[in-house]
Amino acid sequence: MKKILTVEEAAIIAEEIRKNNESIILVGGCFDILHIGHLTFLENAKKQGDTLFVLLESDANIKKLKGKNRPINTQEDRASLLEALEIVTYVVLLPDLITNDQYDEIITRIKPSIIAITKGDSSIHHKERQAKKVNGIVVIVTEIIKDQSTTRLAELISKDL
Repeated sequence: MKKILTVEEAAIIAEEIRKNNESIILVGGCFDILHIGHLTFLENAKKQGDTLFVLLESDANIKKLKGKNRPINTQEDRASLLEALEIVTYVVLLPDLITNDQYDEIITRIKPSIIAITKGDSSIHHKERQAKKVNGIVVIVTEIIKDQSTTRLAELISKDL
């Protein structure tokens, strides 16, 4: 089974999943250096339903969000790592998105039952709005795990260089 998808492929597969009355859980992120915080988040998200779609940010978007030295791993490499996890059903490669409307269009095409987030997610209002558009809900599936972030890991690694 092919697990790494374009947005178009994800929309087609999502439609089939909904026809089978199965639930879709959607998460999104950078997942630059996979760590225990990511794993906990993904495991808890998957417990919410049947099929877990991971929206994976593009390299250009991560650079805009995180700075010139990011991402550390390419979108292709990050997708391969996520694909290897049993809990991840599909990885959706996001194009370089700029506006909330572009994200909304993707959410509308996949129509998740649940958008899973971490407590304190700065985009919660956007995600709640998106969930409402597709008759879904936002579920907080984990708290931020102290000292577990790609930014912190990258800082620790660069100190040792």
